[in-house]
Amino acid sequence: MRPESEAELAEAVAGAQGPLTVRGGGTRGVVSQGDMLETGGLSGITLYEPGALTMVAQAGTPLAEVETALEAEGQRMAFEPMDHRGLLGTTGEPTIGGVFAANVSGPRRVQAGAARDFLLGVRFVDGTGAVVKNGGRVMKNVTGYDLVKLMAGAHGTLGVLSEVSLKVLPQPEAAACIVINGLSDEQAVAAMARALGSPFDVTGAAHAPVGVDGHPVTMIRIEGFDGSVAYRAEKLRALFEGDVSIERDPARLRAGWAWVRDVEIMHGQPGDIWRLSCKPSDAPNLVAKAGAAQVLYDWGGGLVWLRLTEGTDLRARLGAFDGHATCLRGAFPRFHPEAAPVAALTRGIRAKFDPKGILNTGLMP
Repeated sequence: MRPESEAELAEAVAGAQGPLTVRGGGTRGVVSQGDMLETGGLSGITLYEPGALTMVAQAGTPLAEVETALEAEGQRMAFEPMDHRGLLGTTGEPTIGGVFAANVSGPRRVQAGAARDFLLGVRFVDGTGAVVKNGGRVMKNVTGYDLVKLMAGAHGTLGVLSEVSLKVLPQPEAAACIVINGLSDEQAVAAMARALGSPFDVTGAAHAPVGVDGHPVTMIRIEGFDGSVAYRAEKLRALFEGDVSIERDPARLRAGWAWVRDVEIMHGQPGDIWRLSCKPSDAPNLVAKAGAAQVLYDWGGGLVWLRLTEGTDLRARLGAFDGHATCLRGAFPRFHPEAAPVAALTRGIRAKFDPKGILNTGLMP
């Protein structure tokens, strides 16, 4: 099924006789149960006000279309959503609805926040076929359920997004990256913590134990007005010893941070792909336990990408830890099991929004 309007989408959900697999662009390789329900027919930017830094788009709008419109006005989505296709070996076209349904957030999350922090309003169809609207084109403080935040990261299990309203930001005038070579994982996490704890407004902090040249590399990004970037880059470089340099070339910066954002080091490689969320200070020990073939630290060590031998149960290998492990490519359940109290809350919320239990059944715990 590929509805062409919100009314058709509501009719399709209301008339469903069994589970539905909700699919945007198909780039994240979501595996669920039941008939396919595609949102790609609901496409187009319906409102864009550059002066107000707001945009409204139908959920099936290709992400590339949104980014092109923003770039023409010197603006961007500050949360820097990644493209999963190279990492997961999928095809299709990422959609703006899929970005928010999965709360896809890139390296700039450490400074700008997650995708959900830029979502102003949503329209969606719940599991009964009812159309629900929450939020708008401006940020407001209201009482009651914050359905906007609830839908971001629900992966289509509470409702099928039909339209999103989002906040955008101007493109920065300049950027720079402090590049530190040769650090161990422990040293790199400490260096990233020092940078993020500094007053220099870091917008990215990543570390590859094995970089493109085969050696460890740590990357710390700053953005803003040219004079400010130049000043802060020198101050940041002075915080570190050893092989430290400053990269200012725009093309190299874009390529380098796309390499981090899309986890390009693992593209086309065999095995299972895991996404580990944890306390940065715990990350090096967890990585050592994991025994991964490839590793990439992002968010100052709070996010770790791991490529493991096919069939390796990372959760069993790590045991209990403060965080969660998501299996993006492999035979294991995608999402980390929830603690019993959280699972009870999840079941209660899902029963309210999807009483028939038909939306992306079995995808989340």
